[in-house]
Amino acid sequence: MTIDINLKKEIDLSYQVIIDPLSQLSFDTKVAVVTNPTVSAFHLEYLTSKINAKELHIITVPDGEQYKNWQSIEMILDGMFEARFNRNSLLIAFGGGVIGDMTGFAASIYQRGIDFIQIPTTLLAQVDASVGGKTGFNNKYGKNLVGAFHQPKAVYADASFLKTLPKREFAAGVAEVIKMAVCFDADFFAWLESADLGDEKQLAEAVAKSVMTKARVVAKDEKERGLRAALNYGHTFGHVIENETDYTGFLHGEAVAIGMVMANDTAVELGWMSSDEAQRVKTLLERYDLPVSYTIKDVDRFYETFYLDKKSADSAITFIIPRSLGGVEITDAIDASTIKKVLERYAVN
Repeated sequence: MTIDINLKKEIDLSYQVIIDPLSQLSFDTKVAVVTNPTVSAFHLEYLTSKINAKELHIITVPDGEQYKNWQSIEMILDGMFEARFNRNSLLIAFGGGVIGDMTGFAASIYQRGIDFIQIPTTLLAQVDASVGGKTGFNNKYGKNLVGAFHQPKAVYADASFLKTLPKREFAAGVAEVIKMAVCFDADFFAWLESADLGDEKQLAEAVAKSVMTKARVVAKDEKERGLRAALNYGHTFGHVIENETDYTGFLHGEAVAIGMVMANDTAVELGWMSSDEAQRVKTLLERYDLPVSYTIKDVDRFYETFYLDKKSADSAITFIIPRSLGGVEITDAIDASTIKKVLERYAVN
């Protein structure tokens, strides 16, 4: 006997990214803002002045990538249980990518899923991490290996939050902007070469271009079965670097910048990118004082860590390699010898 369970249905998960000063937000339910002490000190008073809710709670977790773990997720869940949240309640992710990822994941599992919105306060989060519904946390095996796709109900990108960013945090976000351009838009990359992202109007344009680029990709491939994996350009190498340095040596965007350079070196080795194009990317990264080098202590160990990457399957390692500027290849067909030849250039002599 066979009994069919028919679950064929269409669910509209569309939402808006509002790139404007934050408007008044009203909610007829319990709301919790998830944030960290750094963001709270600068911006929490401003945010709470914009929120009208049935009840408003603040859940504070430690600041830093090293706290993107299950213990912090439990802190968020405990806060909701103690406030007696139900399935109609709402979470607000108020911070950078770490806060957004953990808040989204907590929302995805609390009572099997509640709504959340993103109010990103870093450039990296505004142009990338807050858009697309990826959520999760890190463990000892690697970065974001536990998570879920859970789309926000809305994203509010207020540029005023970026004014308090430290220089390194700002630059880390620029790395993600450059990533979008290298992978999908050569004209955008050329524009970035002459743009001044310290200028408020040009920065707003860069944010908008980045979000529109990512939105097109996510619309075609929400669950990262194909094209969306290209957004991980620089991340395959960068995640290993973060893992080796226990998530304390580099900001995420800094590790991605180094990973982009390594991916470009691989592209040049394969003949997919000219050395001139690779140098243009490196020069643009260096303009924002992003790191472009890393010392590998053990090439074999570095290579083996690639197998923990979410994009890899069984014995095949998936790499995201540019094909000139504005193009990208997702491939699991690069010989280990080619990758290790590139890694040797970064190895301890």
